[in-house]
Amino acid sequence: MLESSKGSARHEMLTWADVDKLIDILLPQIRAAGSFDAMVMITRGGVIPGGMLAEALNIQHLLIAAVDFPATTAQTGLMALPLFLQFPDAALVANRRTLIVDDVWGSGRTSIAVRERMVAARAIPFTCVLHFNPYRSLFRNEKPSYYGAVTDAYIIYPWEIDRGLRGIGMSAPEFN
Repeated sequence: MLESSKGSARHEMLTWADVDKLIDILLPQIRAAGSFDAMVMITRGGVIPGGMLAEALNIQHLLIAAVDFPATTAQTGLMALPLFLQFPDAALVANRRTLIVDDVWGSGRTSIAVRERMVAARAIPFTCVLHFNPYRSLFRNEKPSYYGAVTDAYIIYPWEIDRGLRGIGMSAPEFN
C-alpha cells in the first residue's frame, strides 16, 4: 500500500493484493449472515468489488444502481436529495435478501440513499463496502452492515490509478 499526503487529507493507493485481502476479510462476515438472493452494485466504485464478491459468494442476480448528488450549495448543504440515474425495478428486489456493494462509505449518503430506496422496494438490504470512514460519515448512528477496513484516508483503488492520481502530487509508476 503506497501512502501520500497533500494538505490535511491522507491518501492511500491500494494494490490488487490489498483489495484481495479486503475481500478475504469481508467473505466470512457475509457468509456468516447467510445467503443473498441478489446484489446491487453502486456505480462506479462498487462494480469491481461487487463482481469479486458475487463470484466468491455465487450470487447470480446482479443489478446496478447509479446515484448522483447535486452540487453542494448554501441552501442544500450535504443533505441534497439524490438523483437516481439508474435503479433496479422494485419487482427485481422485492422480498430478496440483497447485498448493496460500494467501494467506500465516506459521507454515507450514497449507501444510505440506495439502502432506503431498496427498503421502499420491499427488499431486505445489507450494505457492504471495502472501506468505512466513520470520521466523514454524516450518519453517526449508522455504519455499513459489512466492511473490510476502517480508514480516515482518501482511498485510491487500483482500478482508479489514472483518474485517482491527478492532483495529489504523485505520479503513476513507470513500467519498463
